[in-house]
Amino acid sequence: MIQAENNRLLFPNLSGLPEGIRAPLLEQSQYLVYGELKEWQGPKNEIFSPVIFSENGSLKRVRLGSYPEMDAEAMDEVLNAAHKAYDLGRGEWPTMKVSSRIRHVEKFLHVMQGLRKETINWLMWEIGKSEADSAAEFDRTTEYIMDTIQALKTMDRESARLELHQDIYAQVRRGPLGVVLCMGPYNYPLNETFATLIPALIMGNTVIFRPARYGILLMRAFLDAFKECFPPGVINVIYGDGETTAGTLMKSGRIDVLAFIGSSRVANILKKQHPRSNRLRSVLGLDAKNPAIILADADIEAAANECVNGALAFNGQRCTALKMIFVHRSIVKEFLKIYCAKVEQLKMGLPWEKDVNITPLPEPGKPAYLHELVQDALSKGAGICNEGGGNAYESFYAPTVLYPVNSTMRIFEEEQFGPVVPILAFDNVEEPISYMVTSQYGQQVSIFGKDAGEIANLIDPLVNQVCRVNINTKCQRGPDVYPFNGRKDSAEGTLSVNDALRVFSIRTMVATRDTEDNRALFTSILEDRSSNFLSTDFIL
Repeated sequence: MIQAENNRLLFPNLSGLPEGIRAPLLEQSQYLVYGELKEWQGPKNEIFSPVIFSENGSLKRVRLGSYPEMDAEAMDEVLNAAHKAYDLGRGEWPTMKVSSRIRHVEKFLHVMQGLRKETINWLMWEIGKSEADSAAEFDRTTEYIMDTIQALKTMDRESARLELHQDIYAQVRRGPLGVVLCMGPYNYPLNETFATLIPALIMGNTVIFRPARYGILLMRAFLDAFKECFPPGVINVIYGDGETTAGTLMKSGRIDVLAFIGSSRVANILKKQHPRSNRLRSVLGLDAKNPAIILADADIEAAANECVNGALAFNGQRCTALKMIFVHRSIVKEFLKIYCAKVEQLKMGLPWEKDVNITPLPEPGKPAYLHELVQDALSKGAGICNEGGGNAYESFYAPTVLYPVNSTMRIFEEEQFGPVVPILAFDNVEEPISYMVTSQYGQQVSIFGKDAGEIANLIDPLVNQVCRVNINTKCQRGPDVYPFNGRKDSAEGTLSVNDALRVFSIRTMVATRDTEDNRALFTSILEDRSSNFLSTDFIL
């Protein structure tokens, strides 16, 4: 457990906040439907921060506010609004010129940029993300939106022409899919959500958006931006229990695309609830158990640096985090010594503290769950290798390095999604390969070594197990222009700046036989600019 003398640092008095740092409070009572912010008159859920303060000798979570607990009847209203805006593909938004949709998104981006300071504050208080990481998430999101706009311009320019093949003239463009249900994760409630939300919108779909369970209040300011920047019904925002909201929407059979980032268990439940599975397109970012493989000739110092950051950045609460580290037995003792020394240098504290690394965990039950994993490993032969490892108190869990880990332990298979680092020694590289082959996950792997031949021999089989092989660097999502996907239970569909535009749309074309009358007909439509789809206008 964290020592009592450290409580003053981890759980200070609320009146002792640094200048400029104040706990926000918001009684969120509105939801967005068909361009109108409606007051919710029903029950609400309270939100408490993972940040805990000392008050009169006791510890308590800071209350941040509340949000609507919407019911199934409200879901019908929202579904009708999204379908009215889409109107079977005949609505204003899906038939709008690409250049006009881009202008709406550019307007939204301009409004969003004014919300930077407010959003960073909410990220710190709602999910315990450090101020530096919160700022990086916001800035990365705005950059992603700008890159998406440029990518769509390029895509549209390439489509702004007619092709002639085998006596058939055709113009091929991408069209929207329909109504999208968009749900993001709590660890990146802004960035990961907007990585699906913005592409879905800009390609002409209408969207029903349910914010993540943690990081929900930070979205309130965006409701005004959505209302101001998009036509009625193009984006609708709901709140409430997943079974009541998302479950009701999926059971209706009126959702065309499920955009979900979270656990495979929940994704499977949602998909099975849809009565028309063949009509449902799924875009899923799911679980991962990304391993690192430290070869015998690896630069141990460099590998340790990458693996500390890869495993423990934002408390290890990233799907791309390194969640299992295989180290060649010949160097495992040296690696552990260097690795643990670096882990022990990580600073634990509140999100706004300078250079803080380990912050409060937003899930109330997460420290207890991590404690269970650690105790299970200890009972089956593992040890805690770093000073302070295994310490937990309230919303904090100290970084914990476990070694040696074996296949009988829960941590061997379960995705810990927290600051616990399991390390295994291997003698033959087939051991970590076998782990990846039998794993239910297949997102990424990191390989550390110097021998080009050995690494080349690993690359070829591993690219057929995961979707990204990182050489001498940690697993990660970015840069966002690269594809982000996974095999097996780790993902469905590919996300990146370009791929996301494609996954939320479908190739559609207008064609005619090459005759004099048809040429005249097409020429008339193009010259009069009477069709938004059949057009050779070039976006600058």
